Amino acid sequence: MKNKLTLIFSIVLLLLLVALIAGDLFLDKPNSQKNIYEYDLKALRQVDSSLIAYKEVFSFKINSEAVFGIALDTKDRIYVSGTDMLWIFDSQGELQSRMKVRGDAHAVCISESGNILLGVGNRVDVRKPDGSLNNSFQIKGAKAYISSLVEKGGRVYIADAGQKIVHQYTIDGKKINIIGAKNLEKGIRGFVIPSPYFDLILGRQGELWVVNPGRHALEAYNKEGDLISTWERTSMQLDGFGGCCNPSHVAMLSDGSFVTSEKGLERVKIHLPSGDFKSVVAAPSQFDEGTKGLDLAVDSKDRILVLDPSRKMVRIFELKE
Repeated sequence: MKNKLTLIFSIVLLLLLVALIAGDLFLDKPNSQKNIYEYDLKALRQVDSSLIAYKEVFSFKINSEAVFGIALDTKDRIYVSGTDMLWIFDSQGELQSRMKVRGDAHAVCISESGNILLGVGNRVDVRKPDGSLNNSFQIKGAKAYISSLVEKGGRVYIADAGQKIVHQYTIDGKKINIIGAKNLEKGIRGFVIPSPYFDLILGRQGELWVVNPGRHALEAYNKEGDLISTWERTSMQLDGFGGCCNPSHVAMLSDGSFVTSEKGLERVKIHLPSGDFKSVVAAPSQFDEGTKGLDLAVDSKDRILVLDPSRKMVRIFELKE
């Protein structure tokens, strides 16, 4: 009799165990499909309107199959590079002239003397203010790809996204040095560039600020290539940058604050010189989802110009009163 009770108890226990396992496998549970490591972009696209400190005041269309880069000269004239062309507009968006260029210039800047510098693949074209070609030189290396460039005092700083380095040349095409190569003894970790978004700007004291997109960092160098400052903010929230490689582009306001744009989560923000978040210029809802390559410029009135490659427009934002 004792053995029989033990057998019945064991069978009941086994059935309960099977029922528990089946319930765990087949019954729906709240949030059973939720990936705790997946960030909710839909929620991140929502921005508190009180944090948006700028308003879009006007925009104008570029008649091009694609647009790549934007730059300003000392008179706030607006230069936009597109498919085989360069357009020049006045500060109100009225077309002044356009010129045929040799290929798609993904990088453009205007030198102190008014020369137009274009980065086309691995080549730098230097054009006079009237558009005529002054000189041209190439960056060596099979992977060389120019994503940004700036000029000061006859020195050209060239962001090479393909070789993950910054080159310094004279405007005549003579190489001076490289900047940002990994050197842990000097505190330089090297650039992490998973995609071809690698921007640089000049600071108010002439220092070179370079985006290290894979580290969500900005690094400042002197012309000798010494690292002199850096800040880093990794976060999917407004206070930082997320994804593989952000910010994708930067510009600087007259007070030294940084204007940043991102891809993946399309937004334009202001970060203080310390790197701390200050405000939003444009929220993700103001862009087409999937837009990449929001190049930036700041004019003499601290208006922020955003080149929108999805809408092929220059969009201009001013601080709200």
